Amino acid sequence: MSDTHVSVRGEDEPEQLREQFRQLLRYRWLIGGGVGVGLLAGAWLGITGADSYAATTDIVLRAPTSDPFAPTLSSDKAINMGSERQTALSRKVAEGAAQRLGMRADEADRLQHGLQVTNPPQTLVLHFTYTASDPKEAARRANALTQSYIDLRKQQWEAVRGSMLKSLQDQLDPVAKQNDELSKRIKQLPDGSAADSAYAVQANLLNRITDLRSKITSLKALDMTPGNVIRNATAPTSSDGPGLPLSLGLGGLVGVGLGLLGAWVRLVFDPAPRSAGDVARAVRGPVLGALPRGSAGVLVVGRNDSRVAEEYRSIAFRLAYDERFADRRRLLVVAARGSMEASAAVAVNLAASFAETGKNVLLVEADLRTPSLAERLDVSAASRPRWSRTGEQADGEWPGPGHLVVDAGESGAFGLVPGERVRNVPRALTSARTTRLIAEADDPAAAVVVVAPPVLAYADALALVDRVDGVLIVCDPRTVHRADLVRIRELIVGAGGTVLGAVTHTESRRGEAAGSRRGNRRRGSRTPAARPAPPAARTAPDAGADPERDLNADGSTTIALRTVRSGDR
Repeated sequence: MSDTHVSVRGEDEPEQLREQFRQLLRYRWLIGGGVGVGLLAGAWLGITGADSYAATTDIVLRAPTSDPFAPTLSSDKAINMGSERQTALSRKVAEGAAQRLGMRADEADRLQHGLQVTNPPQTLVLHFTYTASDPKEAARRANALTQSYIDLRKQQWEAVRGSMLKSLQDQLDPVAKQNDELSKRIKQLPDGSAADSAYAVQANLLNRITDLRSKITSLKALDMTPGNVIRNATAPTSSDGPGLPLSLGLGGLVGVGLGLLGAWVRLVFDPAPRSAGDVARAVRGPVLGALPRGSAGVLVVGRNDSRVAEEYRSIAFRLAYDERFADRRRLLVVAARGSMEASAAVAVNLAASFAETGKNVLLVEADLRTPSLAERLDVSAASRPRWSRTGEQADGEWPGPGHLVVDAGESGAFGLVPGERVRNVPRALTSARTTRLIAEADDPAAAVVVVAPPVLAYADALALVDRVDGVLIVCDPRTVHRADLVRIRELIVGAGGTVLGAVTHTESRRGEAAGSRRGNRRRGSRTPAARPAPPAARTAPDAGADPERDLNADGSTTIALRTVRSGDR
C-alpha cells in the first residue's frame, strides 16, 4: 500500500535518481524504439563499411629554395597549409590524376568523392586518404592523386619563376643595350671631362646589369620541388569500417542514449501523474492505497483473501483512524473522469470492510442516471433500519422507503440504497430526504458510504460534498491529468467539502475493454420504456411486517409486483 503524503522529507539524491529512472522505464516503447533505430544504423554502417578500403599517403611540403640548409629558412611562414589542403582537394588535381589513371575527364568528380586530405597540427604534412571498394584500386588512386598534386604545385611554382625571370630579363635587355651603345661612344670620345662622365654612367649601368643578372641566376638556381612523399600508398589488408559486431555495439549504445533522451522529453511533457507523489501533491492529500493491476470484481472483501481484499481493508483502517472521518464516518467516493467501475468497486469494498469491523453500514448509490449496483451485487429486500429512515415518502421519489441488503460473505452484510433513474437529478440529490438519509447516521456504530458519478462529468457529486465528512478520489494515473486532479480538489473545496485522500488503480487493457462493452450494453438496455425495476421495487414488503425485523430477512412474505415510478414514464 502506498503511503505518500503531500509534505514529505527531502529525498536524498540517489533516491531521486532511482525514482527518475523508474519513471523513465514507463516509456519502454520509446527506449526500445531508440535501441532499434541504433541497431539498424549500426548494421547499415557495418554492412556498408565492410566493402570499403582506405589507402593513405603522406607528403612533407617545402618552399622553393636554393639552400635548404640555410639557418634563416622558415618554411612554415612561406607555406599556408590551409591553402595547400584546398589545392589538394581541387578539381585540377583530380583531373591530373584521372589523366594518369587513364580515366575520362568527366570522371574527375567521382574521383574526388573518395578523397580526404588532412593536416596534422603543427606539421607541414598533408595526409591523403582514398577510400574505394577495391584495396588495390584505392592504393593506385591515392598514389595518382598525390603525384598529381606534386606535379600541379611544381607547375605553379615554375610558372611563377618563369614569370619573374621574364620580368627581370625584360628589365635587363634595355640596360644591356644602353651599356653597349655607351661603350661604343666612349671609344670615340677624347680624354677629358666628357669621357669621365660617360665612364660614370657606364659604371651605374654595369651595377644595374650585375644586380639583375644576379637575381636571374638566383631564380634559376631554385629547387622547385613542392614536397617529398614520405609514405606511398599500399593495398590495405583489412576494410576501413569498424566491423559488424562493433557497429552493432556502438549503434546499440547510441540507441539507448536516444531512447533515454526521448523518454526523458516525454516524461517532462507528460501531463499525467508520474507517481503517487504527483497524485498526492495534486489532491493535497495522501494516497491511501494503490490497487493492483486488473483488480476486477465489484465485491472481493469477504469473498476471498486476495491481495486486493487486503488493500481495501488497509484503506478502510486508514480512513477509520483519520480524525476528519472517525467521528461520524460519512464518506463520498468519486472518480475523476470516465466510468464509475473503479469508484463503485472501491465504495462497495469499503462498505464491506466497515461491516467486517462490526459497523452498521449503509451504501448509497447516488448515480441517478445509469444505476447498476443492484444488478451487480447479491442483494435481498429488507426494510430500512430506524437510523436511516427519512420520514414521509412520496411515490416516485428517490430515495424510496425500502432498501436492499448486500451479502458480503464472511464480512457480513450491509445496506444498499440503490440508485434509480429520476426526472430531475439535481432536485433529488439536494432534497431534504437525501440530506436526512446521510445526516441521521449519527450512531457511533454506523457508517455511510456514498458513491457518485465522476466529478468532471456531472455536478452530482458536488451537490453531496457538504453533507459528508470527507471525499475519496479514485483515479487511474494513466488516464487522468495532474490539472484534472487539481481542478477536482478545487471544486470539492469550493463546494464546502474535504479531500481525505486518493486511491489509484491501473486497469488492464482487456478489463477496460470488457468494462466498456458492459457499460455500453447496460446503457443501451436502460431505456425508460424497457428498464427493469430494481429488486427493491419488484419486492414490496408486507404491510404488517415488523419494521425492526432482521436485516437478513429473506422477504419470503412479500409479493412480487412490477412498480412503475413517475420518473420512468
